[in-house]
Amino acid sequence: MAITDIFNAVLAFDAETATSKTRAELDAGTDIQIILDDGLISPMEVVGEKFSAGELFVPEMLMAAQAMKAGLEVIKPHLTSEQSHSKGTIVIGTVIGDLHDIGKNLVAMMMEGAGFEVVDLGVDVNSETFVKTAAEKNADVIALSALLTTTMPSMESTVKAVKEAGMTARTIIGGAPVTRAFSDQIGADGYSADAPGAVKLVKQLLS
Repeated sequence: MAITDIFNAVLAFDAETATSKTRAELDAGTDIQIILDDGLISPMEVVGEKFSAGELFVPEMLMAAQAMKAGLEVIKPHLTSEQSHSKGTIVIGTVIGDLHDIGKNLVAMMMEGAGFEVVDLGVDVNSETFVKTAAEKNADVIALSALLTTTMPSMESTVKAVKEAGMTARTIIGGAPVTRAFSDQIGADGYSADAPGAVKLVKQLLS
């Protein structure tokens, strides 16, 4: 079955094959949900497990996520609103004063691969922008990233701003210097040390 070819292409970090095989399945009339779930999302779950087991590292995860995203771009125009928005909406960004985006980009791609709608605000994002965008998009989760200890206080001010705005969106944080203790201290709803963990965390928070 050619779905297996898509699955294997993602695991092989082969964006070109993932794109061509996804297009071939679409042309053959294969159900889009099957292509999405079995061809594109399933291999990312395997990638997450391999990363957690120490068998894959961040560069490989990024390459797999890029291959998955290449296939996703092919089917996106054909997805119904129910298929593309059923899991929830995530607003993600690197907090103000911080220009690092590799970790944030990886989390965004993994979230998209898991079926969430992702609104990526980029880097150097202030609290007001997080709150305003989350309100506009009716976001379920606001994900904050930081790689500098000096920008971690921005996470606290953003979590506080979300609460003061009376929003129902859950806040999660992550990044190299960030810890679970810091997450608890600032009142965030969750923390993850890596991208696969962030996907699991969001699924738990929204279940």
